[in-house]
Amino acid sequence: MIPLVYSAEVAKARTDGAAIVALESTIITHGMPYPQNVEVARQVEVDIRAAGAVPATMAVINGTLHVGLEDDQLTALAQTKGVAKLSRADMAACMATGGTGATTVAATMIAARLAGIAVFATGGIGGVHKGAEDSFDISADLMELAQTAVTVVAAGAKAILDVDKTLEVLETQGVPVIAYGQDAFPAFWSRGSKLKAPLRMDDAAAIAAGHMMRARLGLPGGQLVANPIPVAAEIPAEEMAPIIATAQADATRAGITGKAVTPYLLQRIFELTKGRSLEANIALVRNNAQLAAQIARELRKLA
Repeated sequence: MIPLVYSAEVAKARTDGAAIVALESTIITHGMPYPQNVEVARQVEVDIRAAGAVPATMAVINGTLHVGLEDDQLTALAQTKGVAKLSRADMAACMATGGTGATTVAATMIAARLAGIAVFATGGIGGVHKGAEDSFDISADLMELAQTAVTVVAAGAKAILDVDKTLEVLETQGVPVIAYGQDAFPAFWSRGSKLKAPLRMDDAAAIAAGHMMRARLGLPGGQLVANPIPVAAEIPAEEMAPIIATAQADATRAGITGKAVTPYLLQRIFELTKGRSLEANIALVRNNAQLAAQIARELRKLA
C-alpha cells in the first residue's frame, strides 16, 4: 500500500468532483529563500482557487506522499534544511526510508498520476543541458512526459538549457508540445524564441480535448503546454542570452555538475539580473497556474 495522504481541501475536491491542479514543491525548498518561498507558494495556490480549481502541492514528508499541503506543513517545509530534491530515480527510496523530499517536475507527475490529477502547473521543465553530447546530462522530466499521462503547463523549458535538443528529444519521445496562443516556443523568461512550436492551441478547451483524445487512443505520456510569460514581466531573449552565457561559463569554471547545475545557474542569473529573473519567474509561475486551472475545469466537463 502506498503511503499517501490528501490535504483536507484536496480530499473534499475529490469527493465533490472539483477541478484539481498539481503543484511541485522544489520551488519552495530549492527555488527561493524563506519567507519569500512561502509567500509565493501561497499566492500560486490563491491564483488556482481564484480560477475555479483546487491546488494540490506535492511533497514527501517523513516517508509519506502528501497530495496537497496544510498551511502549517507548507510553512514547515519551507524552513526545513537538507530536503531532498526528488525525481523518478530517488522518490521511492526517499519514501521507503522515511525521508523528506520536494518533488521536481518528474516526481510531481508521478504523484499526480497516483492521485488521479490530470493537470500540473510549473515554471519551466528540465531538458537537455548544454554540452549533453559529452556529459549526457538530460533531465528525467523529458522521459516522464513520454510515459506519464499528465498535462504539464510551463513557460517552455528553462532557458539555461539546450532548447533545440530538448524539443528534438520530446519529438522523438512522442510528446505533444503545444504553444499557447502563439506559434513560437516560449523561452521561459522571454515570450518568444527562434524556435517554432510543433503545435499551437488558443484555448483551454482545445488542450483539454487533446488530453482526453490521447487517452482514448491509448497513447502513453502527457502533453507539454508552453505558456508564454506575460508581456509586462518578460525579459527579452536578446538581453538574457549574454547573461545566461556568463552564468554557464561561471558554472563550468566552478566545476558544477549534475543536480547542482540548475540551482547554481538560476542563482547566478538572479545575481546578474539584480533580481529581475526571479520576479519574472514568479510572474510566469502564477500565469501557468491560472491556465492550468482553466484546463482542469475544461477536463471536468469532458470527464
